[in-house]
Amino acid sequence: MKILSWNVNGLRAALRKGFTEFVAEQSPDVLALQETKTGADPFHVPVDGYRLFWNPAEKPGYSGTALLTKTEPDNVTCGMGVTEHDREGRIVTAEFPGFFLVNVYVPNAQRGLTRLDYRTRRWDVDFRRFLKGLEETKPVLVGGDFNVAHTEIDLANPKSNVKNAGFTPEEREGFSRLLENGFIDTFREFEKSGGHYTWWTYRSNARERNIGWRIDYFLASPALRPRLKNAFILPEVYGSDHCPIGIELK
Repeated sequence: MKILSWNVNGLRAALRKGFTEFVAEQSPDVLALQETKTGADPFHVPVDGYRLFWNPAEKPGYSGTALLTKTEPDNVTCGMGVTEHDREGRIVTAEFPGFFLVNVYVPNAQRGLTRLDYRTRRWDVDFRRFLKGLEETKPVLVGGDFNVAHTEIDLANPKSNVKNAGFTPEEREGFSRLLENGFIDTFREFEKSGGHYTWWTYRSNARERNIGWRIDYFLASPALRPRLKNAFILPEVYGSDHCPIGIELK
Protein backbone atom coordinates (compact mmCIF):
# COMPACT_ATOMS: atom_id res chain seq x y z
CA MET A 1 0.00 0.00 0.00
CA LYS A 2 1.50 3.30 -1.12
CA ILE A 3 0.51 6.42 0.83
CA LEU A 4 1.76 9.92 -0.01
CA SER A 5 1.50 13.24 1.79
CA TRP A 6 2.03 16.72 0.35
CA ASN A 7 1.59 20.25 1.60
CA VAL A 8 0.52 21.76 -1.71
CA ASN A 9 0.41 25.38 -0.44
CA GLY A 10 -2.82 25.99 -2.32
CA LEU A 11 -4.48 23.21 -4.29
CA ARG A 12 -5.68 25.51 -7.06
CA ALA A 13 -2.10 26.67 -7.57
CA ALA A 14 -0.84 23.08 -7.51
CA LEU A 15 -3.31 22.11 -10.21
CA ARG A 16 -1.63 24.68 -12.46
CA LYS A 17 1.78 23.19 -11.67
CA GLY A 18 1.40 19.56 -12.62
CA PHE A 19 -0.60 18.14 -9.71
CA THR A 20 -2.83 15.96 -11.90
CA GLU A 21 0.17 14.55 -13.76
CA PHE A 22 1.91 13.87 -10.45
CA VAL A 23 -1.02 11.82 -9.15
CA ALA A 24 -1.24 9.85 -12.41
CA GLU A 25 2.49 9.12 -12.40
CA GLN A 26 2.76 8.13 -8.73
CA SER A 27 -0.64 6.42 -8.50
CA PRO A 28 -0.75 6.32 -4.69
CA ASP A 29 -3.42 4.31 -2.93
CA VAL A 30 -3.96 7.32 -0.67
CA LEU A 31 -2.80 10.93 -0.97
CA ALA A 32 -3.00 13.25 2.03
CA LEU A 33 -2.95 16.98 1.26
CA GLN A 34 -2.31 19.91 3.56
CA GLU A 35 -2.74 23.67 3.17
CA THR A 36 -5.33 23.18 0.46
CA LYS A 37 -6.66 26.73 0.98
CA THR A 38 -9.96 25.81 -0.64
CA GLY A 39 -12.44 27.60 1.61
CA ALA A 40 -15.90 26.27 2.38
CA ASP A 41 -16.80 25.42 -1.25
CA PRO A 42 -14.54 22.60 -2.46
CA PHE A 43 -14.14 22.33 -6.22
CA HIS A 44 -13.66 19.57 -8.74
CA VAL A 45 -10.22 17.96 -8.76
CA PRO A 46 -9.56 16.16 -12.09
CA VAL A 47 -8.08 12.90 -10.82
CA ASP A 48 -9.73 9.65 -11.89
CA GLY A 49 -10.31 6.71 -9.59
CA TYR A 50 -10.18 8.55 -6.28
CA ARG A 51 -12.72 9.44 -3.63
CA LEU A 52 -12.00 12.86 -2.16
CA PHE A 53 -12.69 13.95 1.42
CA TRP A 54 -12.33 17.64 2.39
CA ASN A 55 -11.83 19.48 5.65
CA PRO A 56 -11.63 23.19 4.80
CA ALA A 57 -10.93 25.92 7.33
CA GLU A 58 -13.70 28.34 8.27
CA LYS A 59 -11.46 31.19 7.11
CA PRO A 60 -11.43 31.34 3.28
CA GLY A 61 -8.10 30.69 1.59
CA TYR A 62 -6.46 29.43 4.78
CA SER A 63 -5.14 26.09 6.00
CA GLY A 64 -7.34 23.07 5.12
CA THR A 65 -6.71 19.40 4.51
CA ALA A 66 -7.99 16.79 2.07
CA LEU A 67 -7.66 13.07 1.46
CA LEU A 68 -7.77 11.26 -1.89
CA THR A 69 -8.15 7.51 -1.67
CA LYS A 70 -8.68 4.67 -4.14
CA THR A 71 -10.06 2.39 -1.42
CA GLU A 72 -13.25 3.39 0.34
CA PRO A 73 -12.44 3.87 4.05
CA ASP A 74 -14.60 2.28 6.70
CA ASN A 75 -15.14 5.74 8.19
CA VAL A 76 -13.88 9.31 7.76
CA THR A 77 -13.94 12.09 10.36
CA CYS A 78 -12.69 15.66 10.43
CA GLY A 79 -10.96 17.38 13.33
CA MET A 80 -10.16 16.07 16.79
CA GLY A 81 -13.33 17.14 18.56
CA VAL A 82 -11.88 20.35 20.02
CA THR A 83 -13.57 23.45 18.59
CA GLU A 84 -10.56 25.71 19.13
CA HIS A 85 -8.49 23.54 16.78
CA ASP A 86 -11.14 22.26 14.42
CA ARG A 87 -12.11 25.66 12.97
CA GLU A 88 -8.89 25.58 10.94
CA GLY A 89 -9.52 22.33 9.05
CA ARG A 90 -6.27 20.70 10.09
CA ILE A 91 -7.17 17.01 10.40
CA VAL A 92 -8.84 14.33 8.28
CA THR A 93 -8.89 10.80 9.71
CA ALA A 94 -9.71 7.74 7.62
CA GLU A 95 -10.30 4.35 9.20
CA PHE A 96 -9.07 1.37 7.20
CA PRO A 97 -9.31 -2.30 8.25
CA GLY A 98 -5.78 -2.44 9.71
CA PHE A 99 -5.15 1.11 10.92
CA PHE A 100 -6.28 4.71 11.22
CA LEU A 101 -4.68 7.17 8.79
CA VAL A 102 -4.53 10.69 10.20
CA ASN A 103 -3.75 13.52 7.78
CA VAL A 104 -2.55 16.55 9.75
CA TYR A 105 -1.46 20.12 9.14
CA VAL A 106 0.05 21.22 12.46
CA PRO A 107 -0.18 24.96 13.27
CA ASN A 108 2.87 27.09 12.61
CA ALA A 109 4.27 29.01 15.59
CA GLN A 110 4.46 32.04 13.26
CA ARG A 111 6.98 34.84 12.87
CA GLY A 112 7.74 36.32 16.27
CA LEU A 113 6.48 33.05 17.80
CA THR A 114 3.04 34.61 18.24
CA ARG A 115 1.35 31.17 18.21
CA LEU A 116 4.04 29.23 20.06
CA ASP A 117 2.07 29.03 23.28
CA TYR A 118 -1.06 27.86 21.45
CA ARG A 119 0.92 25.37 19.41
CA THR A 120 2.87 23.76 22.25
CA ARG A 121 0.60 24.11 25.27
CA ARG A 122 -2.76 23.40 23.67
CA TRP A 123 -2.54 21.90 20.17
CA ASP A 124 0.36 19.51 20.88
CA VAL A 125 -1.25 18.27 24.10
CA ASP A 126 -4.68 17.72 22.56
CA PHE A 127 -3.31 16.17 19.37
CA ARG A 128 -1.21 13.68 21.30
CA ARG A 129 -4.26 12.74 23.36
CA PHE A 130 -6.31 12.37 20.16
CA LEU A 131 -3.78 10.00 18.58
CA LYS A 132 -3.43 7.87 21.69
CA GLY A 133 -7.22 7.64 21.89
CA LEU A 134 -7.37 6.27 18.35
CA GLU A 135 -4.58 3.86 19.15
CA GLU A 136 -6.74 2.21 21.79
CA THR A 137 -8.84 0.83 18.91
CA LYS A 138 -6.23 0.06 16.26
CA PRO A 139 -2.75 1.20 15.13
CA VAL A 140 -2.30 4.75 13.84
CA LEU A 141 -0.38 6.12 10.86
CA VAL A 142 -0.20 9.90 10.97
CA GLY A 143 1.25 11.89 8.10
CA GLY A 144 1.49 15.51 7.11
CA ASP A 145 3.16 18.83 7.78
CA PHE A 146 4.23 18.93 11.44
CA ASN A 147 5.89 22.35 11.12
CA VAL A 148 8.94 21.34 13.15
CA ALA A 149 12.41 20.08 12.35
CA HIS A 150 13.00 17.58 15.11
CA THR A 151 16.79 17.35 15.32
CA GLU A 152 19.77 19.30 14.04
CA ILE A 153 20.17 16.98 11.04
CA ASP A 154 16.61 17.83 9.98
CA LEU A 155 17.54 21.32 8.75
CA ALA A 156 20.48 22.84 6.96
CA ASN A 157 21.24 25.65 9.42
CA PRO A 158 20.32 24.55 12.94
CA LYS A 159 22.49 26.98 14.91
CA SER A 160 20.95 30.09 13.37
CA ASN A 161 17.37 28.84 13.71
CA VAL A 162 17.12 27.83 17.36
CA LYS A 163 14.86 30.79 18.18
CA ASN A 164 12.84 30.62 14.97
CA ALA A 165 9.43 29.03 14.41
CA GLY A 166 9.83 25.37 13.55
CA PHE A 167 13.01 24.78 15.56
CA THR A 168 12.36 26.14 19.02
CA PRO A 169 13.10 23.86 21.98
CA GLU A 170 9.39 23.85 22.84
CA GLU A 171 8.28 22.63 19.40
CA ARG A 172 11.00 20.02 19.25
CA GLU A 173 10.04 18.78 22.70
CA GLY A 174 6.43 18.41 21.55
CA PHE A 175 7.57 16.19 18.69
CA SER A 176 9.85 14.22 21.02
CA ARG A 177 6.87 13.45 23.21
CA LEU A 178 5.12 11.80 20.28
CA LEU A 179 8.13 9.52 19.88
CA GLU A 180 8.26 8.91 23.63
CA ASN A 181 4.63 7.81 23.36
CA GLY A 182 5.76 5.10 20.98
CA PHE A 183 5.31 6.64 17.54
CA ILE A 184 7.99 5.84 14.98
CA ASP A 185 9.56 8.42 12.65
CA THR A 186 9.27 6.14 9.63
CA PHE A 187 11.80 7.96 7.44
CA ARG A 188 14.48 7.45 10.10
CA GLU A 189 13.82 3.71 10.03
CA PHE A 190 15.42 3.74 6.57
CA GLU A 191 17.66 6.83 6.44
CA LYS A 192 19.86 8.04 9.32
CA SER A 193 21.82 10.80 7.57
CA GLY A 194 21.10 14.50 7.20
CA GLY A 195 20.61 16.53 4.05
CA HIS A 196 17.10 15.21 3.38
CA TYR A 197 14.52 17.99 3.46
CA THR A 198 10.86 18.53 2.60
CA TRP A 199 10.53 22.34 2.67
CA TRP A 200 12.62 25.17 1.23
CA THR A 201 12.05 28.90 1.28
CA TYR A 202 11.43 30.44 -2.13
CA ARG A 203 14.24 32.93 -1.42
CA SER A 204 17.91 32.72 -2.45
CA ASN A 205 17.58 29.58 -4.60
CA ALA A 206 17.33 27.62 -1.37
CA ARG A 207 15.84 24.53 -3.00
CA GLU A 208 18.46 24.32 -5.72
CA ARG A 209 21.13 24.66 -3.01
CA ASN A 210 19.25 22.21 -0.75
CA ILE A 211 19.12 24.67 2.13
CA GLY A 212 15.97 23.22 3.62
CA TRP A 213 14.06 21.72 6.52
CA ARG A 214 12.50 18.30 7.09
CA ILE A 215 9.14 19.22 8.60
CA ASP A 216 6.84 16.69 6.88
CA TYR A 217 6.63 13.21 8.39
CA PHE A 218 4.86 9.89 8.57
CA LEU A 219 4.73 8.58 12.14
CA ALA A 220 3.48 5.08 12.90
CA SER A 221 2.33 3.09 15.88
CA PRO A 222 4.82 0.36 16.90
CA ALA A 223 2.35 -2.31 15.78
CA LEU A 224 2.84 -1.11 12.19
CA ARG A 225 6.63 -1.51 12.22
CA PRO A 226 6.55 -5.05 10.74
CA ARG A 227 4.53 -3.68 7.82
CA LEU A 228 6.97 -0.87 6.97
CA LYS A 229 8.42 -1.53 3.54
CA ASN A 230 9.80 1.91 2.71
CA ALA A 231 9.60 5.58 3.64
CA PHE A 232 10.87 8.25 1.29
CA ILE A 233 11.00 11.90 0.23
CA LEU A 234 10.41 13.12 -3.34
CA PRO A 235 12.51 16.33 -3.56
CA GLU A 236 12.45 16.28 -7.35
CA VAL A 237 8.71 17.05 -7.35
CA TYR A 238 8.00 20.78 -7.58
CA GLY A 239 4.70 22.64 -7.45
CA SER A 240 4.93 23.86 -3.84
CA ASP A 241 7.53 25.05 -1.36
CA HIS A 242 7.12 21.55 0.15
CA CYS A 243 7.80 18.31 -1.67
CA PRO A 244 5.77 15.12 -1.27
CA ILE A 245 6.76 12.36 1.14
CA GLY A 246 5.67 8.75 1.07
CA ILE A 247 5.44 5.42 2.81
CA GLU A 248 4.89 1.87 1.60
CA LEU A 249 3.25 -0.76 3.78
CA LYS A 250 3.40 -4.51 3.19
